[in-house]
Amino acid sequence: MPIKIRVLVVDDSALMRGLLSQMINLAPDMEVVGAAPDAQSAREMIKVLNPDVLTLDVQMPKMDGLEFLERLMRLRPMPVVMVSSYTEAGSDTTLKALELGAIDFIGKPKADGERSMENYAEELVEKIRAAKGARLRRTMTGHGGGATKPAPASAPAKTGLGGSGKIIFVGASTGGTEAIKDFLLGIPADCPPILIVQHMPETFTASFARRLDSLCAPRVVEAKGNEKIEPGTVYVAPGHSHLSIRRGTSGFLTELAATPPVNRHRPAVDVLFDSAAALVGRKAIGVILTGMGKDGAQGLLRMRQAGARTFGQDEASCVVYGMPREAFLIGAVDEQCSLDDMARRVIGAINS
Repeated sequence: MPIKIRVLVVDDSALMRGLLSQMINLAPDMEVVGAAPDAQSAREMIKVLNPDVLTLDVQMPKMDGLEFLERLMRLRPMPVVMVSSYTEAGSDTTLKALELGAIDFIGKPKADGERSMENYAEELVEKIRAAKGARLRRTMTGHGGGATKPAPASAPAKTGLGGSGKIIFVGASTGGTEAIKDFLLGIPADCPPILIVQHMPETFTASFARRLDSLCAPRVVEAKGNEKIEPGTVYVAPGHSHLSIRRGTSGFLTELAATPPVNRHRPAVDVLFDSAAALVGRKAIGVILTGMGKDGAQGLLRMRQAGARTFGQDEASCVVYGMPREAFLIGAVDEQCSLDDMARRVIGAINS
């Protein structure tokens, strides 16, 4: 028999522990080996049970999920999927958890229909599966024992790139919140417009955009729709709608559409990339970063066929080499490079 993925569920709610365990145990390739009500119990269970993947509640008594995660990633790194409430506070905490090394996150299940719970269970086991095969990001101990990633190269000084007429389009999924941050840290304030789709629920994208805006040189906003696309600004797709571009009377505008999911996602990377191929062509630059699945691969191919320069993150620097791999295999990628080198390569393409 094939070896099953061994999962430890950590949640202070007995109801939630039972529900998550039931969903996970229904998957033929995984089993729950333990369920812990708090960090101390989880620590002991990890030593005894040696699980492959942990699901971890963000907010717990005694020691919260963040503090436990920080200690875990420093002392015994392992794949972690955070289970978060769909609140603004929960969103901010979850983004910090991803920064500390969690592979992915999922919201708390909501009892609003049988099909909804089935979809949740499917998403949960898919994320656990991806976490098991994911590459843990390198961390090192910073001041106060925090886990931090070595900072990427800082953005160059003002370059005049904003007047190039180019537009940059970026797509990412699992591992993408940190990959996008690292990419943007190498981008100057006067960059061409950048449009980003990161697979993320709608309650998280505003927090994500604010976090990026506080860290990166360009201005970062959650796209609202019908905005004129301006140099020096990064537009993050909101979690409730597909993001694309359309022509306005004096340039391009953002466009949002709450139409059905594409590739099981809304927002979908393919929707953004297809609009780039159709309307921007040779003036577009496409970037596909870490993530599971195939979303964005076909759209990036259409961008390349339309004359755009296209880049894919390499396997060694991806948390999950899924989307970039699919794009590379179908010939959608002009150039494959590491995340640390991505901003420099894209800046070079703007100048060419």
